[in-house]
Amino acid sequence: MRVRRRQSRIASGGPQRQRLAWLLALVLLASPAAAIEEFEFRTPGAGDALREALRAASLLLQARRGEVIEPQELVAAARADYGRLLGVLYAAGHYGGVIRIALDGREAAAIPPLAAPPRVRAVSITVEPGPRFAFGRTEVAPLAPGTALPEDFRRGEPARSGTVQAAVVAAVDGWRAAGHAKAAPAGQEIVADHRRQVLDVAIRLAPGPRLRFGAAEISGNGAVRRERILAIAGLPEGAVFDPALLARAAERLRRTGAFRSVAVTEAERIGPGDSLPIGIALVEETPRRFGLGAELASFDGVRLSGFWLHRNLLGGAERLRIEGDISGIGAQEGGIGYRLAARLTRPATVTPDTELALGAVAESLDFRDYDLRRAGVEAGLVHRFSDRLTGEAAIAFRLEEVRDALGRRNFATLALPLAVTWDRRDVPLNAASGTFLEARATPFLGLSGADSGAQLKLDVRAYTRFGGDGRLVLAGRAQAGAVLGAGLFGTPRDLLFYSGGGGTVRGQPFQSLGVEAGCEGRGGGGPGCTIRLGGQSFAALSLEARVKVTGAIGVVAFADAGFVAADVFGSGDWHAGAGLGLRYDTGIGPIRLDVALPVAGDTGEGLQLYIGIGQAF
Repeated sequence: MRVRRRQSRIASGGPQRQRLAWLLALVLLASPAAAIEEFEFRTPGAGDALREALRAASLLLQARRGEVIEPQELVAAARADYGRLLGVLYAAGHYGGVIRIALDGREAAAIPPLAAPPRVRAVSITVEPGPRFAFGRTEVAPLAPGTALPEDFRRGEPARSGTVQAAVVAAVDGWRAAGHAKAAPAGQEIVADHRRQVLDVAIRLAPGPRLRFGAAEISGNGAVRRERILAIAGLPEGAVFDPALLARAAERLRRTGAFRSVAVTEAERIGPGDSLPIGIALVEETPRRFGLGAELASFDGVRLSGFWLHRNLLGGAERLRIEGDISGIGAQEGGIGYRLAARLTRPATVTPDTELALGAVAESLDFRDYDLRRAGVEAGLVHRFSDRLTGEAAIAFRLEEVRDALGRRNFATLALPLAVTWDRRDVPLNAASGTFLEARATPFLGLSGADSGAQLKLDVRAYTRFGGDGRLVLAGRAQAGAVLGAGLFGTPRDLLFYSGGGGTVRGQPFQSLGVEAGCEGRGGGGPGCTIRLGGQSFAALSLEARVKVTGAIGVVAFADAGFVAADVFGSGDWHAGAGLGLRYDTGIGPIRLDVALPVAGDTGEGLQLYIGIGQAF
């Protein structure tokens, strides 16, 4: 506005002055605002941790680092800093602090928000924390039976504001867990006694009535039927309200994959008879999806895979997945293999946490020691005991045809696969901490050509993050397996164990370590006949050091070892490999490139290259 007033006065003197006025106006408008020349942030008496917390909370400091120089924005940041810095002091237990923020020597609080100065040359922030207060009186009442307040919410402990908030949340959650869904603070008396440097806290709660689950109101569903949504959610209408059941209901619905968005909420108003209506708001996912994948191993060749998925086949969130792959393309030994499988799962069968799984598979595999043709069907139940613990039980019928040095052999078995999985990893596809354990037992009954027995398998993984930034992750994996009860030649080939390749020992060719067994008198084998096949006991160990170089790129050093024996208690052979890898994080899982060499054993074939998606384990 000053530029325009000056322009009007000069313009009255004639055309030449008018042109000069326009030029001056353009220069003034084009000139950038001056940067802040002085910036001071003082915290006398503050410790290192408090000082860093105060600096991190300051919007003025962030504005300076971002080279913000507009006076209006600086005034707004300064006025907001009073509350932000005070919150940091309260969080650390300082209730007598003094905060002074000056812009060009003028207290920021005294500057009207809409009357910023034309420029700001100097900024000064001074925070005097003052003494740290301790808790005096600490009272939250009434409390539900069994409620545990934070241990540091007691007389003599540092009076941090976050501790007070945590105590109130714990008290309210205790009442909600007992069925009082509308429990809330009803009053408070918080007094900072500056003479004694003590904070007295008294919080009064209003538990409200004990409520029961009311009727569910569903919105957003179209293709998925209402009765199936209710069955999957598993909210027991008429039962005492429990917030944990709300969270589990939402997780069950998300787990089906049929919904893009799930929100399970309690109503604001209490219904008739102390019931609490529940709202289930859904956004359905696109029902169909397909995907393609490829993996490369220098010795084993290329593996191409693909799948087609329907998320809501029959209107009850049933998932049908059909997948197939072609393997061994360009392999140095063996031939091309084919596999086609289908799996149909139905959630909320028997219980809300149990799903029915039906599967079928047909495959033709060409390995260097044998050819395998296999077909099978399976039906079972998968039950989630918790977010971490899952159990499976199924019954399966399998037909297998093997062609090897002994000719053609056929196996028919009836199996009862059982499994327990305990998964405590932070991110399953790219874990940096936690553990994973999977135990499988597959008793099988030989119907034709096969003995009866059981296969046992164990897979244990652990991950540990080091350093404050978590750039180094150490990962370990141990595998073990055994076949009990059946003879070596009476065990279907699919249940025997080999070592070597990306899933066991990198740097060693796929299934390069097995056992040699005498085959005299079997299938026409003459004197001195031997045949190579898998063993009845197996063990493998893998170690990785994963280092992040940038946000998306990481490097890996690894070492693997594997052992195979002809029987459970016999001696066997082992081999090992080691190498380096590169990872590129895509957000949904890293792209993996591993280069490995054999370091022990006599099964090595030189340099091995592995390319795929996801970590090796």
